[in-house]
Amino acid sequence: MLLKIYIMKISGIHHIAIICSDYERSKKFYVDILGFAIIQETFRAERNSYKLDLRINNHTQIELFSFPNTPQRLSNPEACGLRHLAFAVENIEDAVAYLKLHDIEPENIRIDEITGKKFTFFKDPDNLPLEIYEI
Repeated sequence: MLLKIYIMKISGIHHIAIICSDYERSKKFYVDILGFAIIQETFRAERNSYKLDLRINNHTQIELFSFPNTPQRLSNPEACGLRHLAFAVENIEDAVAYLKLHDIEPENIRIDEITGKKFTFFKDPDNLPLEIYEI
């Protein structure tokens, strides 16, 4: 009897799912400020919720969900579980200046002690920690 061996090869990240407390505010943040393109917007009446699919690039998406009465995020990025979401940028100083023009106050720019690359953190409308990382 032959034994079949299965191999799983992950080729990338397809999407990141985010639940927001104020759909219109978060939609404006991710579309108008961060510049992600809308792929599809769906209202699910049975759940009284929206699902907004956003294109980051040709391979990765954000699924932005709204649900009624969602609990607040309980901790900062150092808790067990998902720590933060990081976006690649070509020029971090320009990205920080852009965020500040939109009344988003990032932390001070730091240097990754392992890679020598610049990075900083900021928050989305629901205090989800987001990072921009210079490539």
